Amino acid sequence: MSMISFVIPCYCSELTIEMVVAEIIDTMSLRKEFDYEIICVNDASPDDVLTVLKKMASNNHQIKVIDLARNFGKHAALMAGFSKVKGDYIVCLDDDGQCPMDHLWDLMAPVLENRADYTMAKYSRKKQSAFKNMGSKFNSWMSHVLINKPKDLRFTNFKAIKRFVVDEMLKYNNPYPYIEGLTLRTTRNIVTVPMEERERAVGEGHFTFRKSLALLMNGFTAFSVKPLRVSSVLGVILAFIGFIYGIFIVIKRIMNPGMTLGYSSTMAVILFIGGMLMLILGLIGEYIGRIYICLNNSPQYVIRESQNFDEIEG
Repeated sequence: MSMISFVIPCYCSELTIEMVVAEIIDTMSLRKEFDYEIICVNDASPDDVLTVLKKMASNNHQIKVIDLARNFGKHAALMAGFSKVKGDYIVCLDDDGQCPMDHLWDLMAPVLENRADYTMAKYSRKKQSAFKNMGSKFNSWMSHVLINKPKDLRFTNFKAIKRFVVDEMLKYNNPYPYIEGLTLRTTRNIVTVPMEERERAVGEGHFTFRKSLALLMNGFTAFSVKPLRVSSVLGVILAFIGFIYGIFIVIKRIMNPGMTLGYSSTMAVILFIGGMLMLILGLIGEYIGRIYICLNNSPQYVIRESQNFDEIEG
């Protein structure tokens, strides 16, 4: 019997997680040929979601709980869940009820039929703010530029993955995991399934601008050296422009000995080149800092406790 492992990162969802889990159970009850487990990862949520998760797990052994010691972010929470899965297929979804579970078998069809290694929901319109939509589009464009993501492919949170892809992801032990980068370096056999995203059942999203920026920087530095190559090319271009400008000034001075030296233009050039140098040094520093953190074996996540996993799993 094949098994499906559901992995749900949980943050500020004490009012919605029971509904999400109940819908998974109802959906799976229609297909008796599949066994399943539901792994809920509490990413140090400030609300009382952990109590809700533990209560559900105590009544159903198929519901399993991982409690992280601090907030590591959604991608690290997914990796923590991946480390515990038993299933042949892994389904990831949100804890807010927006993922359309009634389309689960549409999502699963390409992986079950061996037409894809990884499938995602393709929403005609994301049910989020205009600011977040703009940020998502920018992140998608940067992923295309930096890690060669297909231009028409947009990653979403409702996805089904074959086990071998997750096993390959788990070989990445460094901090700052980036699911898109880990996926694209493993497989390009990715299919999207059209469906409509639901409205949030309760409240608003908690993916702040700071978290979006951190994720964007993670994508920049964790899986691509293209920013460094761009910096090198930019340095060559600026050096060339400076050389040409220097020749121009010398020739102009020879032709017009009485020419007054331009203080304003000199300061503008110095400030521009200085700003570019600081930007490039900051980018190099970001790479070096991440190397330093990796060398110090900074953890990808830390599990404080877990429930309903076999003793041998911890």
